[in-house]
Amino acid sequence: MSENLPKNSQNEEVDLGQLFNAIGRLFEKLYSFIGRIFKSLFKVIIYTLKPVVNNFKIITIILFTAAVLGFITEKFTEPIYVSDMLVRPYFDSKYQLANNVDYFNALIDAENYQELSRIFEIDTVGASHLLGFEMEIGPETQNDLLQDYDNWIKTIDSTLAEDVSYEDYIENRDILAGKIFSIKATSTTHDIFPSLEQGFVKTFENEYSQKLKKIRDSTILIKKAYHEIELKRVDSLQKVYLKILEKESDKDQLSLGEGGLFPITQERSITREYELFQEELRARSAIRSLDEQLIEESDFYDILSGFEDVGTIEKELYTRYSVVFPSIVLAFMALLFVFMRAFTFIKDYE
Repeated sequence: MSENLPKNSQNEEVDLGQLFNAIGRLFEKLYSFIGRIFKSLFKVIIYTLKPVVNNFKIITIILFTAAVLGFITEKFTEPIYVSDMLVRPYFDSKYQLANNVDYFNALIDAENYQELSRIFEIDTVGASHLLGFEMEIGPETQNDLLQDYDNWIKTIDSTLAEDVSYEDYIENRDILAGKIFSIKATSTTHDIFPSLEQGFVKTFENEYSQKLKKIRDSTILIKKAYHEIELKRVDSLQKVYLKILEKESDKDQLSLGEGGLFPITQERSITREYELFQEELRARSAIRSLDEQLIEESDFYDILSGFEDVGTIEKELYTRYSVVFPSIVLAFMALLFVFMRAFTFIKDYE
């Protein structure tokens, strides 16, 4: 047995040596693979920049010319003015608002200035300056979004709610899920926007929203009538307990309580009267809340912020021709270079 020990130790040393050699070769191959990747990326970058460097003067002249042409185009192009209006629709009139925006844009595309003139009560010349309308969700706080998400979670199955996170809900939320909406109008004139507000006001109300308002008003009136009946009942009971207290006070029929100083019967009557007083306060508070709701939401919309009297010049990137023209030219030259290289490769390929 002692003779086998040196042989086993020698075999273990050989196995460990082979293992370390294999690990070393594996790392060498990994380093070599990473090096080839970086070398290939370097070649691609150099291959891309080489034609730019070789034709630097020509490319600079072309891009400078495109920038000058874009700047001249900006100066002679009629400016585009924008203005925003914030509205809060009620009774699901937001659906009518979305339809109206699409309808107005369709009229503009069809150049139906007569209909636009009738809707917004402006002349056809002013209507011809309209370029379009956009509808977006208005400003929202984080608390508003969390409340909307919580209300939405309550309306779906619990198993489905576990698979939909807050981020997923916000990312996939439809535009009509909002409560406040921003209406953006664009025009080639700066003073047409106040006239557009009345055109939107006339289109909020429709048969469906009228129906919802009637249902809401009827429901409020029924609740209010119930609370008024409750008030009458409480008032009658209060009068009854008040008479009982007056009789007990006149007859001096007082029962001694635990302390021997306070009358039991009178104490019970006062306690019951206090409960009735609390019920009266709750009923009056409910009626007041219903009246406030009826007053606050008496219209089909609220204009939180109307169109400005004078629009501001739109400064979107696509209107900056001094930047757009050189970008288009540069992209065209890159595509032309790729096409020429591919054509040469195919032609010379054997």
